[in-house]
Amino acid sequence: MENKEMLTVINKLFAAIEKLIPVYMEDPLDKRVSNGNVAACIIEENGYVHGKMFGTNKPRLRLSYKVAWTKASQVWLTGVKTGEYERMVFNNEVEENANGIENPDLIGWEGGQPITLKNGTKLSVGFSGFRGVTDLEIMVKAFAEAEK
Repeated sequence: MENKEMLTVINKLFAAIEKLIPVYMEDPLDKRVSNGNVAACIIEENGYVHGKMFGTNKPRLRLSYKVAWTKASQVWLTGVKTGEYERMVFNNEVEENANGIENPDLIGWEGGQPITLKNGTKLSVGFSGFRGVTDLEIMVKAFAEAEK
């Protein structure tokens, strides 16, 4: 995918996330995690990184982005969702350092996942600030909206 096309998709993605945040904030279980101070990180196969923080609490945004980047970069290295990869390591299906990630650097929380765009472009994405299951869902919904 050309850089200009990718930036268009990324900008649409961030706009879609911004619209979804208030929807997820209605759930008290999601609201209590970060009070809407959330972050997204997208890593292209070639290493280009895109990110955005949403909210006003800068210390909390820093933490949310750190977690989102950790999730996305782990997916970039492994090609496997976060949480799922840790299960594989702890069940000895994959060697601990097989992909350059040693304990305690594994991130077991859900929220990192590979996403393939309609044109076949593969991305490693991470989202942080809500519950893990919501972090996964919001990115899937936002990408679907961004690719319309």
